[in-house]
Order: sequence, then C-alpha cells, then structure tokens
Amino acid sequence: MKGVILAGGTGSRLRPITNTGPKQLVPIANKPVIEYALEDLCAAGITDIGIVLGNKGRTAIQEHFGDGNDFGVDITYIVQGEPLGLAHAVGCTRDFVGDDPFVVYLGDDLMKEGITDLVSDFDPETHAAGIGLQEVDEPSRYGIVDVTDGEVVDLVEKPDDPPSSFALIGVYVFTPEIFPQIESLEQSWRGELEITDAIRGLIDDGHSVQSHVVHGWWKDAGKPEDILHANRLVLDDIDHDVRGNVTDEDSLAGRVVLGEGSVIEAGAVIRGPVSIGENTRIGGDAYVGPYTSIGDDSMIDNVHIEASVVIGENKITAERTIVDSLLGEQAMITTNDDRRPTGDRIVVGQNSTLEL
Repeated sequence: MKGVILAGGTGSRLRPITNTGPKQLVPIANKPVIEYALEDLCAAGITDIGIVLGNKGRTAIQEHFGDGNDFGVDITYIVQGEPLGLAHAVGCTRDFVGDDPFVVYLGDDLMKEGITDLVSDFDPETHAAGIGLQEVDEPSRYGIVDVTDGEVVDLVEKPDDPPSSFALIGVYVFTPEIFPQIESLEQSWRGELEITDAIRGLIDDGHSVQSHVVHGWWKDAGKPEDILHANRLVLDDIDHDVRGNVTDEDSLAGRVVLGEGSVIEAGAVIRGPVSIGENTRIGGDAYVGPYTSIGDDSMIDNVHIEASVVIGENKITAERTIVDSLLGEQAMITTNDDRRPTGDRIVVGQNSTLEL
C-alpha cells in the first residue's frame, strides 16, 4: 500500500503566519504538522509516500523532507499546481499510485490514535474505499456519513437532519477505482472537485465503501485557534526530556522538553507541559507557562507567556503577559512603556516586530 499526503492548500485561514510559508510546516509541539501525518503512515507500515504540492510553499516542503531518507521513507513529489479541491489533488496521484491501494492523509490533520487500525482493517478485494469517521456532538456542522452495518450508504454535507453523528475526517483509503469517479466529476458550487462526490459515485456504481470509526482526538489544524488547541493536545502526551542546560532545577515543574544547546537561566520559571527547541535561551526573568511551545534559536526574557506557540528564531522581551498567541518565525516582541500592561492574545507573522 502507498501513502499520499495532501499539502497543496494555500493556508488562507492561517494568515499572516502563512503569508511567507506553507501551513503544513507550522509546528505543533516543535514539530511541523505534516510530520505527524508522515509518522502515522510509517507506523502503519507505509513507506512509499507521495506528497502533493501546490504553488505555495512547494520549495520549503521539499527542502524539509528531501528524498525522505532521513525520515525512513521514500518520497515522490507530485505537483498539483492551483488547488481545485481534494478530489483534484487525489486525481493527480494516479501515475504514482499505479495499481496499488493507497491512503490519503490531509497534511494539516492530526490524530491521537494514528491510522494503523484503519489500514489493517481495509481489504481492497472487498472494498473500493475506506473512510475515517469520528462521532461528533454537532453533526450539522460537518460532512456526515450514513452507515449501515459498517458500510457507507451516503454522505451529506452539513445536513439539517443528520442521518448519523459520524463525521468525515481527513484520512481515506482508496483503490484505483476512485480515479474514474474523479474524472467524471464536475465542479461544485465552490469551484472545486469534491472528494465526497467521488466517494458517492463509487456507492452509486455499486462499490463497497468501508467505514472506520477513529477513537481518540482528531484535529484539523487550519486556523490559529486550531494550532493552539492541537499544541495543547500533543503536549498533554509528552514525556519529560531535558537535553539542554538548566541552571537551577527548581526552575522546572511538570513535564518539560528542552532541546540540545538550550539554556534556562536561574530565576526563570517553567511550568509544564512545555516544549522548548534547540539553542534557545530562557532568561532569568521569564515565566513560561503550561501548554507553550518555543522553537529553536529563540531568546525569551522579561515576559509571562503561556498557552502559546512561538515558531522559532524569535526574540521576546516584552514586559507583558502573552497568552493564547501564535508568533511567526523571526518575529520580535518588545515593550512599549507608554502602553498599559495587559494580557494580550496576538497572532504575528514572520519577520514582524511588535511593541506591546
């Protein structure tokens, strides 16, 4: 079985963070979100992987993964160009897939339990496709699947009268039977080729589509608040791992990941779960609160920061409280003494300078 990661989206909901880079490389607990998809595929025994690229961020993703050797996989890059919907992206993989069944994983999705069970349960001799589902509290907000005895009988987008509480999530298993369905599609009202229409075509033509309920959390990291929530979910599961230098062990409480070359100076307070990258300095007047990730090559001091994602190469010396914030790479946050101290929620793009 082969794997396909879709990484062609523009990331419009994550601006200004994605003004200068692809959303798939935004880090969750100091790891690009797309790496979680790659790791899930590897854990399921899939190492022949195609990554579908759009016009934006193409070079950055290729530079990050290379040929895949450093990640234990073999990567083929597939250029989608202008994104015209999920079905269009899947259709671009036909030459790569050949006659093999394949998993499609959205490059900005995360799943706690991975996809190993989904892959192992799928039988390409019996089913033309398999789709991951999760039970949701408000089914009218999602694409909902009508299931009978484990078989998908219909898919409905944001129904007023949901046939079930099982929502589509961003992982699918297909056989090559999906490609004729994609070729026959017409654009939806959104101007896209919809993967749900292609799956419905399989059902209408008499093919079997398997359902698989995914347990544990699932997160689409498409907006700033989603990044922060995903960061919280992942940090909940980290193990304490200190590889850098801690001047005073009393500075640490809870589970903390500290990368090589990083320094936590005496007087600093770090309350986990927290992830701090490599070659980062946390000054003696800094408080880093729970559910915070700070990337490589950063300098943090004179600030109270918590429940935030600091992407890396940042300098933060604002004598302020920063919470629930997403700070782009190489952003600088300093103090404006004329402003009244406050707890600020901010989203700052790459190479930005902000006075609080």
